Amino acid sequence: MNRSRLTLLLFLFASITAAPILATTYSAAAFKKLLSLAGDWEGKDEHGMVVKTTFKPMASNTAVMETLAMSGMDEMVSLYSVDQDSIALVHYCPTNNQPRMRAIPDSEDVKDLVFEFQSAGNLKSPSAGHQQHLVIRFDDSNHITETWTWRQNDKDTLLVFHLTRK
Repeated sequence: MNRSRLTLLLFLFASITAAPILATTYSAAAFKKLLSLAGDWEGKDEHGMVVKTTFKPMASNTAVMETLAMSGMDEMVSLYSVDQDSIALVHYCPTNNQPRMRAIPDSEDVKDLVFEFQSAGNLKSPSAGHQQHLVIRFDDSNHITETWTWRQNDKDTLLVFHLTRK
């Protein structure tokens, strides 16, 4: 085999095998940012009502549990974990359904983690109320913004929480 063909084959092989490594690196970097949120946070929603959340690393730092409490509602729990090239999220809602979402980071310097709905456990129909979307914006090391999208009867309602580390 001539040298130029060998070089081309090596380049193609390296390109194909490097793609999952880069994606995994991005998800690992994004998950590291989630781990850095460990602790208690407090803030307000868009109506000025108090919101509290706690992020807790679990299972030898392979998962992060968030417990979110909004004024006048029961607590909600979300579990985050790395799933190959993405961050998986399972949300346990007081409405007794469990939306599953996924964020696929596209760089190591994650500013926003955008979670898209994949499916849900215990959801009677797609029109039943459920969390459909989540964006976690890393404003700085002591401030984050969570924007949750509640979907019911094909209508979306945004819930925006500005949180500060306690």
